[in-house]
Amino acid sequence: MCDARELKGPGSICFVKIGLSEPSWCYPKWLITNVQLASSQSSRRLSHATRYCAFLVAALLIAGCQSNPTKVEDTSGVNLTGIDARVTALMATANVPGLTLAVIEGGSVVYSKAYGMADVDKRTPLTTDTVMYGASLTKAAFAYMVMQLVEEGVIDLDLPVTKQLKKPLPSYPDFADLAADPRWMLLTPRMMLAHTTGLINLRWINEDRKLDFKFAPGSRYVYSGEGLQVLQLIVEERTGVPLAVLMQTRVFDRFGMTNTSMVWRDDYVGRHSNRYDDKGAAVGHNQRRRARAAGSMDTTLEDYTRFMAGVLRGEGLQKKSLDEMLRAQMKIVSPTQFPSHFPGTTDVNAAIDLSYGLGWAVYQSPRGPAFFKEGSDTGTDNFALGFPNGQRALVMLSNSSNAKRIFFDISEHVMGKTCLPWFWMGYIPYDRADLLPLAMREKPIGGCVGPRGGGYEVVRFSAVDAVIPAQAGIQYIVNLVCTKDWVPACAGTTV
Repeated sequence: MCDARELKGPGSICFVKIGLSEPSWCYPKWLITNVQLASSQSSRRLSHATRYCAFLVAALLIAGCQSNPTKVEDTSGVNLTGIDARVTALMATANVPGLTLAVIEGGSVVYSKAYGMADVDKRTPLTTDTVMYGASLTKAAFAYMVMQLVEEGVIDLDLPVTKQLKKPLPSYPDFADLAADPRWMLLTPRMMLAHTTGLINLRWINEDRKLDFKFAPGSRYVYSGEGLQVLQLIVEERTGVPLAVLMQTRVFDRFGMTNTSMVWRDDYVGRHSNRYDDKGAAVGHNQRRRARAAGSMDTTLEDYTRFMAGVLRGEGLQKKSLDEMLRAQMKIVSPTQFPSHFPGTTDVNAAIDLSYGLGWAVYQSPRGPAFFKEGSDTGTDNFALGFPNGQRALVMLSNSSNAKRIFFDISEHVMGKTCLPWFWMGYIPYDRADLLPLAMREKPIGGCVGPRGGGYEVVRFSAVDAVIPAQAGIQYIVNLVCTKDWVPACAGTTV
């Protein structure tokens, strides 16, 4: 079932919609409270057939009938009109030295371009094959590789570490800090990929710089690079192959990612980008010599876009594995993604069913199911957003800590309204610095409420996703549904 709830924002109301895999009927509260209009002055302007349809829609909305919604195929396309001017203007305003952007539609790249500089002092232009730090985009590529091992029976998602390692986890030097806490025995690869181990993101965040649990394993989403490092240990031990080699042969070679590696390559010299912090100061490009599942990958826009397109096309994985990877494993209730180990809960993103899958965040958008992964470090902001419907995606790699402040606006320009959980992600737009302080965690904003006010709603019919203005009424719905070849997705109903 669905219900409606008001979100904080100027007149914004959003549907609470459970995932497509569950029977549901979603309706706006304003339609329920004004449904009598369908039997009064509004319905008198309609034909008999349309009036009947209006009554049917009203009845279904009030009853909240359950059904199995037809999976929607989004046909609205992407918007590339004016993209260059929009991106360059945003970059100048937010002080972003360089950004690369690609758009995928129908599983193929339809747009790819680099903007700005790879090195400001040297005046070296950024290109689509400039080597850039992938940061936590590494985690999504790692998850894809792990799912291959799951298919082959090498890794069991639900078998605890006690049965997948040769020795107790704390006996490995990197995880000796966990020796006094028996909860390590509960950890599974599924928890690691879904960030539900309860482990802190990075141990050095703690004052004593030691690894520890912040929540019970499996109880809550807590973003954890440390959890991915445990899984790397399992993968390397069970395969007998170093992670860098596994990723090269199973992911990078498969998708033709010739400029991507888990460790620094000497041939990157002169082809890599510098990086810039939020003040515009150069911080250099780290030459990582140790492969880390949590984030050591260097890549290019062209390469990571090939990977993203391959994910959308389902290459390299059986359909059931791909579906499992992008299935909601744990609902997200934290007000913000970081610091994700902080206490506190909210339901502002229940409207979009914000959850974590295996290696990717997932949610329900006006375009249907969506998945995304971010990658950030000092001098790096990256973002990949995908929509299985229409096999569409947007990929952005940048060499600036400020790029996250323009990602929302670029996403909306290209993909339209997506209900992206921008506040939870920390993608606070450049002109909303008032939302940056940590104290704003106490006033979280849901994905369907824009950063500059206003809202939009998602209502699902059997053949279309329709975006409904926040102040619309019954007449709008009647016209939308009853004058088109659309029917409410309730079994046994006819119009």
